[in-house]
Amino acid sequence: MTSQPLPLNLNVDPIIALNELCELYPEQVVFTTSLGLEDQALTDLIARNNIKVRLATLDTGRLFPESYSLLDRTRAKYDIDIKSYFPDTLSLEEFVNENGMNSIYNSIDCRKTCCKIRKIDPLFRALEGAQIWVTGLRADQSDNRATLPRIEKDSFTGLVKFNPLVDWNDLQLHSYLNSHSVPTNTLHRKGYPSIGCEPCTRAITTEEHPRAGRWWWENSSQECGLHKG
Repeated sequence: MTSQPLPLNLNVDPIIALNELCELYPEQVVFTTSLGLEDQALTDLIARNNIKVRLATLDTGRLFPESYSLLDRTRAKYDIDIKSYFPDTLSLEEFVNENGMNSIYNSIDCRKTCCKIRKIDPLFRALEGAQIWVTGLRADQSDNRATLPRIEKDSFTGLVKFNPLVDWNDLQLHSYLNSHSVPTNTLHRKGYPSIGCEPCTRAITTEEHPRAGRWWWENSSQECGLHKG
């Protein structure tokens, strides 16, 4: 947890806020990107303004081919280091050998265990040595995130969690993406507004909630556990 006061103007422009955080906590500000639209906008903002944030992404081993392509295009466009973190091999082998690769569809417990091995455990490795965890979360994304604060102490990781785009609406987001020619996942144009692991994500109809395609078979909270609050 941080031992010094945070800047007073974190409610202003994300560029100013991120730069101030990096000055206060050099090498200790980590942005974890899932390569979604918000995260791509934030990656562009960080790279374009040469903000000294460490970038990390969680490679679950079950991402869409289009997501891997986007990661390569993003690294090449911005010439930045986005470090990939993978699941622990032994833990994953034990889980799959005991439960089966598709056991996620059989019970919520199996799905959550899979998420823990493939996402949550790598997240903690990605955040090692960090004081500030930066995300691209927006309040508009889901009902669970409607009251999301801009900055908070995250009870899950114990870190200060900073969500610089929390109050961006869809119009602001797409305006930024278009005006800066930000690379995005081609699946977004095929009915996938929210993209995670391939077995856990489906396309949605125009009438459905943007996150309705995530873990659609279990009527869950539409969260994997990374952002418990």
